[in-house]
Amino acid sequence: MRDPRSPDLERFPELHSRWDRRTFIKGAAAGTALVAFGGALYRLAGDDLTRAARAETRTDGRPRLPPGQRVIRALRNMGGDEGPGDVRSFRLRVHGAVKTPFELDYAALLKLPQTEQASDVHCVTGWSRLGAQFKGVQVALLAEKAGVKGDVRHVIFEAAHGYTTNVPFAEATAPNVLATYRMDGKPFAIENGAPVRALVPDLYFWKSAKWLTGVRFVVRDEPGYWEVRGYHNHASPWTEERYG
Repeated sequence: MRDPRSPDLERFPELHSRWDRRTFIKGAAAGTALVAFGGALYRLAGDDLTRAARAETRTDGRPRLPPGQRVIRALRNMGGDEGPGDVRSFRLRVHGAVKTPFELDYAALLKLPQTEQASDVHCVTGWSRLGAQFKGVQVALLAEKAGVKGDVRHVIFEAAHGYTTNVPFAEATAPNVLATYRMDGKPFAIENGAPVRALVPDLYFWKSAKWLTGVRFVVRDEPGYWEVRGYHNHASPWTEERYG
């Protein structure tokens, strides 16, 4: 017999997820001393995900979860001066030491060959978001289209309000590095870099510049906003290159 306090889930199946979540929260509260109701449950779920990730290995032999990281379920808002976030005003300059610099609006970016991939991302503050599905255009394709000159050694990702960050050319043109505009099938929220951000998943997440405005190819390295403020110039999560 159906509990009269519960909704009729056979007639209204769309309520399943909400009722299951409510039931889980009530059950957890009954058996757990909660310091902060929502926060404690969030940490419980994150701890389970973190333990599972620590047991996994990447195809390159490195542990899936870098040292000092914990898994969370959604990107956190890490601040920064937001860009316009408007696809109508979006422009991406591809320039620097290239033969044919060019500029793309949002529609032109979407007309280029697209890549969809699952990626893990790791923030220098210690959180990781695993297995998110990203869609965008490979930076390697932008480099090819621009005709990068042979002496280029670095890529500078340019963003709103003059923000920059630097990535070695070989790593910036790896197949999993994108100018991305979708995560898990949805546009980015403005605080997470809408309409387009960089994705450099094998480096700490500050290298994945939000509110992307330019991809500049250079011969000499140019440390960016955080790099000149004491953060590591390379930023590998697996060797904990947090600070210079």
